[in-house]
Amino acid sequence: MSFYQTTDLHTNPIEVDPPSPRQSVRKNLDFEPLSTTALILEDRPANLPAKPAEEAQKHRQQYEEMVAQAKKRELKEAQKRRKQLEDRCKLEESIGNAAQTWNQEILPNWSAMCTSRRVRELWWQGVPPSVRGKVWSLAVGNELNITHELFNICLARAREKWKSMPTAPPTEPETEDASLSLADREASLELIKLDISRTFPHLCIFQQGGPYYDMLHSILGAYTCYRPDVGYVQGMSFIAAVLILNLDTPDAFIAFANLLNKPCQMAFFRVDHSLMLKYFAAFEVFFEENLPKLFVHFKENNLTPDIYLIDWIFTLYSKSLPLDLACRVWDVFCRDGDEFLFRVALGILRLYEDVLTRMDFIHNAQFLTRLPDHISPDQLFSHIHAVHMTSKNRKWGQQNDTDTSLFSDPVLHLTV
Repeated sequence: MSFYQTTDLHTNPIEVDPPSPRQSVRKNLDFEPLSTTALILEDRPANLPAKPAEEAQKHRQQYEEMVAQAKKRELKEAQKRRKQLEDRCKLEESIGNAAQTWNQEILPNWSAMCTSRRVRELWWQGVPPSVRGKVWSLAVGNELNITHELFNICLARAREKWKSMPTAPPTEPETEDASLSLADREASLELIKLDISRTFPHLCIFQQGGPYYDMLHSILGAYTCYRPDVGYVQGMSFIAAVLILNLDTPDAFIAFANLLNKPCQMAFFRVDHSLMLKYFAAFEVFFEENLPKLFVHFKENNLTPDIYLIDWIFTLYSKSLPLDLACRVWDVFCRDGDEFLFRVALGILRLYEDVLTRMDFIHNAQFLTRLPDHISPDQLFSHIHAVHMTSKNRKWGQQNDTDTSLFSDPVLHLTV
C-alpha cells in the first residue's frame, strides 16, 4: 500500500480516489504552507525522470524538519503571548487594587496620609490612571485660589479676542521679547491654533475636529488672558493636553495655572535667562557628582545643558518621553516639585550613559532631543532612584545661611 493510501485509510475508511501530494500535505498541517514547502513532496512532471528513492526520502526528511521547526516556533510564540497576557492581567489587577487603596483609604484622608511612607512608596510606583487627576490636583494645590468662574471669565475674554483677530493663518514670531506690552502678550493668542496641531499629533485627538481640540484651545486661551504678562509660550500646549486627559476642563485650567506658577516653570516660560542659567548651573553640579565620566565627555564636546534641558523642562517631559511614562514622571513631580525634573534628566543620562559616551556632539544632541520611542518605565525609574541630589552633604532646596549660596535668587537654595 502506498503512503497516500495509508494516509487516506487512516483518516477516512471509505474508498476514495487517492489525494494529490499537495492535498495530503495540507491535510496534515495547521497552516497554509509556502509553495516551495509543498513542492518538496510533489512528484516530478511526467516528462521528467522520477525522483530516486534516496532523493524522495531526503525531501521527506527536510519537510518533516520544516514542520517540526514551524511547530516549535508556533509553540514559542504561543508561550510568549500567554506570558504577555498573564503579565497584562497581573498589571491590571495591581492597578485595580492600587486604585481601590487610593479611593478608599488615601484620598478621603489626604492631609493625614499624603506624606506617609506607605503613600510615598505607592506614589513612586505610579498613580492609577483612574485617580491620577484627583491626586495631581491635590498635590499641586491651588495657591492662586482660581475658581471655575474665573476660568469662564478668562475664556470669555479669549473668545472675544479671537473674534476680533484676522482670519489669516498666524505666523510664528522670529524672536521673543521680554519687554512686550500686555496687549502684545495677549496677541500670542494667535499662536495657539498653530501650536495645537503639533500637540501629540499621533493621537489625533487635539487636532481640529478632534474631541479635545476645543478643550485645549479653551485652556490655553483662558491662561493667556489670565496671565497676559506671560502670554502663550510654545510648549504650554503639551502640559495642558496632559492635564486635559486626566481632568475636567475647569480643573485642568486650575492645575495648569498653578503648575506654571511654580518658580522653575515661571523662570522658563517667562524666559528669565539669568534664572534659567542658575538652574542649569545647579544641574551641572549634580551631573558632575552623579555621572563624572559623561560630564567630562559633554564638556569636551561643548554639549551644554540648555541644548536638551529646555525642551524637557518646558513640556515637563510630555513631549520627550512616551505619554504613559511622562504621566508617571508627572506623578512624582507633583509630589516632589522641580527637583524631580532634574533627577529625571540625570536618570535619562544615566540610562543611556554608555551610548552617549561613544557619540560626538551632533549625535549626542540629536539623541537627547529625540529620545527613543520605547523606554522601559521600570528601567528609567531604577536609574532615577540611583541619582543622588546632594552636593557636599547638601540637598537640592537646602539652605544654610552661614554658607555662600550658589544662587542669589531666594527661590534656589542649593549651597556648596
